[in-house]
Amino acid sequence: MNDYEIIESLFQEGLKHYRVGDYFEAHESWEELWSDYYLMDRKFIQGLIQLSVSFVHLENGNIKGAKSLLNKSTEKFLEFNGVHRGVAINNLLTQINQVSDTYDNLISSDDFDWKIIPRI
Repeated sequence: MNDYEIIESLFQEGLKHYRVGDYFEAHESWEELWSDYYLMDRKFIQGLIQLSVSFVHLENGNIKGAKSLLNKSTEKFLEFNGVHRGVAINNLLTQINQVSDTYDNLISSDDFDWKIIPRI
């Protein structure tokens, strides 16, 4: 495979993992993409990594870490607009804000409604 095919494969692999709720593996695929290729949209990829790791932290009961990474991902996504790599940025940010509001009121990660995870 050439670089373009590898880049696209890693991106799609991350999406596949994210969409089935395997946030650690999504992070792994996107981390490889982010670290091995200096892409023009590397901040977008970094935002996806941080979004995924936010949910890994939440799964492990680390609400503080989950909040921190969710906020960091938001900062990255704010640098983009429209549709980027098939992701509607404004819709993603709206969904992230809903998760953020939920995080703010969360006492235990066991109480989190996983149905509100942003769809990408």
